Amino acid sequence: LQVPPYAYAHPDDLLDAARDSGRPPLVVAMDGVTDPRNLGAVVRSAAAFDAHGVVVPQRRAVGMTASAWRTSAGAAARLPVARAVNLARALAAYQDAGLQTVGLAGDGDVELPDYDGFADPVALVVGAEGAGLSRLVRERCDVVVRIPISRGTESLNVSVAAGIALHAAAAARR
Repeated sequence: LQVPPYAYAHPDDLLDAARDSGRPPLVVAMDGVTDPRNLGAVVRSAAAFDAHGVVVPQRRAVGMTASAWRTSAGAAARLPVARAVNLARALAAYQDAGLQTVGLAGDGDVELPDYDGFADPVALVVGAEGAGLSRLVRERCDVVVRIPISRGTESLNVSVAAGIALHAAAAARR
């Protein structure tokens, strides 16, 4: 059995999908995530909470591998994953299209429950395991939010954090 290579969407295709849906755009951008299981889990959460797609950088990040596909539990067949040559430029294009770029980091300026922009067009940006958001991508974010967690816990897994933020976005859009 041979499986063809994954057919990535273009980052602009995610905006087209949002336009066709009649709902405000919700896109997840993953900055430098290298674990395929994290990519698959984020794709699954993004599909569960009605995002329009996930965008990953072309270099220094994981793509849709067999492991990512399995972890998505079929969501990768329904939700487009786009590849961007330059993630910071893709985020700039999303901003030009009217999306607010919302970074997610443990040292963010605003606590997630206090952020009130999820009902609007949003690109949620999550960072790499351990390293978090890269400097250029973080500078491109309009706001950086943090999930309040116990002081005894250093951080959350990127896919768990993305799922929590996506749930908050879905709740704000209801």
